[in-house]
Amino acid sequence: MSHPSKHLLAIEGLEPPHIADLLDLAESYALLNRSGKTQRDLLKGRTLINLFFEDSTRTRTSFELAGKRLGADVINMSVSTSSVNKGETLLDTASTLNAMQCDLLVIRHAQSGAPALLSQKVDAAVINAGDGTHEHPTQALLDALTIRRHKGRLEGLIVAICGDIAHSRVARSNIHLLGTMGARVRIVGPPTLIPADAARLGVEVFTDMRAGLKDADVVMMLRLQRERMAAGGLVPSAREFFRFYGLDAEKLALAKPDSIVMHPGPMNRGVEIDSAIADHPTRSVIGEQVEMGVACRMAVLDILARRLPRNR
Repeated sequence: MSHPSKHLLAIEGLEPPHIADLLDLAESYALLNRSGKTQRDLLKGRTLINLFFEDSTRTRTSFELAGKRLGADVINMSVSTSSVNKGETLLDTASTLNAMQCDLLVIRHAQSGAPALLSQKVDAAVINAGDGTHEHPTQALLDALTIRRHKGRLEGLIVAICGDIAHSRVARSNIHLLGTMGARVRIVGPPTLIPADAARLGVEVFTDMRAGLKDADVVMMLRLQRERMAAGGLVPSAREFFRFYGLDAEKLALAKPDSIVMHPGPMNRGVEIDSAIADHPTRSVIGEQVEMGVACRMAVLDILARRLPRNR
């Protein structure tokens, strides 16, 4: 199995074989997790640090569980009470982490490019757990694994990514991964939430939700990220947004009858998705996405650890 870098900073730049290797390994971990077995001491003696400058219960807990299942020593650094909150720079933090002889560093940061900067300053393998509006690579991997498990493939599928595309690192990583693996990607949302460089991303752009969902195999809803909207007035009221761009049974009926519904969480029920759809027993795979998140993060930790020196 190959991975082109010591780090996982983005999906953009990965080739189909690299993505396929990660998904295949993640599939094996998904089966192992479902069997109730924990992985052997693959990362015994390794230290994994979760460094989250933004809140994320789901992603941080998932990385913590993945590390522990592989036998790593896992440390969660609470930034709100750390030296970083007292004015320490990112490079000072890098120096501290190096002194701790950390092997694997998972970082989430509000600034795009922060993980890439850290990767140049630390000896550890760095995994981007979301940076600004740039990328969230492990989310795209778990989404792809979930789709592949239900559809048997990625190539040729029509995937509609709907909602707040402009502020979504999840959308950007998914666009890169799904496009690289041969899926047809549509982005659907109000004009104010479609990124200016959408055409460059190789996607079909729809501002009409019903047209965008027609014959889709996968419907991926995104959270409205009001905290990233510097300008007001990008969206109308929540009620109006749901009317035009929220996923309900009427709009979902335009997708293929066997289409699946996804959401990276946390969900704003009644804003971007109706509760009846979010909890649908056959169409919704939102719970499975969380499960596949642990398997995918185990695969990433495994593959990156293989490149680390045995003795530091």
